[in-house]
Amino acid sequence: MSRHCRPTRNRREFLTDAFCGFGSLAFSAMLAEERARAGAADPLAPKPPHHAAKAKAVIFLFMSGGPSHLETFDPKPLLNKLHGQPRPKEFGEVKYQFVTADAKLLGTKRSFRPAGKCGLPVSDLLPHTAECIDDLAVIRSCHGDMVVHSAAQYQLFTGRIIPGFPSVGSWLLYGLGAESRSLPGYVVMPDPHGAQEAGQPMYAQGFLPAVYQPTMFRPSGRPVLNLDLPPGVKLEERKNTLALIRGLNEANMAADDAEFNARLNAYDLAFRMQTEAPEIFNLRNEPAATLEMYGIGKQPTDDFGRRCLLARRLVEKGVRFVCVVSGGGTGDLQWDAHSDIEENHQRMAAQTDQPVAALLKDLKRRGLLDSTLVLWGGEFGRSPESQGAQGRDHHNLGFTMWLAGGGIKGGQAVGATDDIGLRAIEKPYHLRDIHTTILHQLGLEQNALSYMHLGRKERLTEIEGQVIREIV
Repeated sequence: MSRHCRPTRNRREFLTDAFCGFGSLAFSAMLAEERARAGAADPLAPKPPHHAAKAKAVIFLFMSGGPSHLETFDPKPLLNKLHGQPRPKEFGEVKYQFVTADAKLLGTKRSFRPAGKCGLPVSDLLPHTAECIDDLAVIRSCHGDMVVHSAAQYQLFTGRIIPGFPSVGSWLLYGLGAESRSLPGYVVMPDPHGAQEAGQPMYAQGFLPAVYQPTMFRPSGRPVLNLDLPPGVKLEERKNTLALIRGLNEANMAADDAEFNARLNAYDLAFRMQTEAPEIFNLRNEPAATLEMYGIGKQPTDDFGRRCLLARRLVEKGVRFVCVVSGGGTGDLQWDAHSDIEENHQRMAAQTDQPVAALLKDLKRRGLLDSTLVLWGGEFGRSPESQGAQGRDHHNLGFTMWLAGGGIKGGQAVGATDDIGLRAIEKPYHLRDIHTTILHQLGLEQNALSYMHLGRKERLTEIEGQVIREIV
């Protein structure tokens, strides 16, 4: 017998000799699954971007109701100096929803200090976020078209001021597909206090096929119910049952029935989630130091901290777009400070500041920030004039949002509002430019990402947007 060919003497030797063979079998199975997905024209199969991408996932920290730029990232000393006076005529006229013609300018009680190596000023409302300022690109010159919540929220998510159009999350899922087979590609985590004025349509897929719709997690308690198998039912039994149901459904399904196909995909996803999602939702296996960093287990940060940590765990497992909502229900429970800007923003910032900073730090230390684009902001800002004695009205002419990660150059402020924070006057960027920049960082061209609807090629940006070149 040759020296190079002898019988295996025991089980350990057999496993050692066959190790590489096992790996090739597993790799072949993975390739077969990908070929099967492609052959079945799976609408959620991963798709190549139009150009090299800097990011592969997005986390949108949606501060519902409109956080004030004047109390967060855009200090205005002149506004404080003019406190209690009418707006000087040289700043022009504006129309508000609730501010009266005789309203006076309202200074801020917040203090701003330079933060990080870049030295950008950040409000004392956000001491934890200030620690991450070197990773943030602060856009001080954002503006939109609408001054009412519902229309502004539609524009923020869909690029239109009316419902019925796809959200940015659905567009990304349509353009790039889903990376994970066991989790939804697009997730919304609402605030437990209730819905916003625009409701669920602002998150929805609009005229895109239903397979690109968001998965709405429950706002409190377990995010998804019924993930456990029924008592006495084995996983293989459930798999066989679903295979039979799918076979019966496909036998009667028209080839172009997108709605029915989306329902079948939902059944399949629900089954796969029973194997992976329970572990994702179990935060108890996180180190105690991580839970403490997010503010989990204490008030007022526990709820938003849990959802931010879950957002990190989801993008880590391949979820494409996650929206974490701060604020819901009646106006005062959002960043909608009509009656008292100080009380409202102190309360909302106390709930979110520590978790937001923890998310950025956690993504960074895990090497995920480079591939995850984080966006923070609301549908508009707040007015320089006072509403009543202590509140601020909705304000769409100039406000602040920030981006981080995903190839964004942090540690800088781009654009500016005028000296009282009324209008974006230097490098103004519309909400469509935010959308265009998000698409660009994920490797998508706004004109190439389109869908034929009612005889017209629709896209996310109805009017062509521009990439914010200073930050990419």
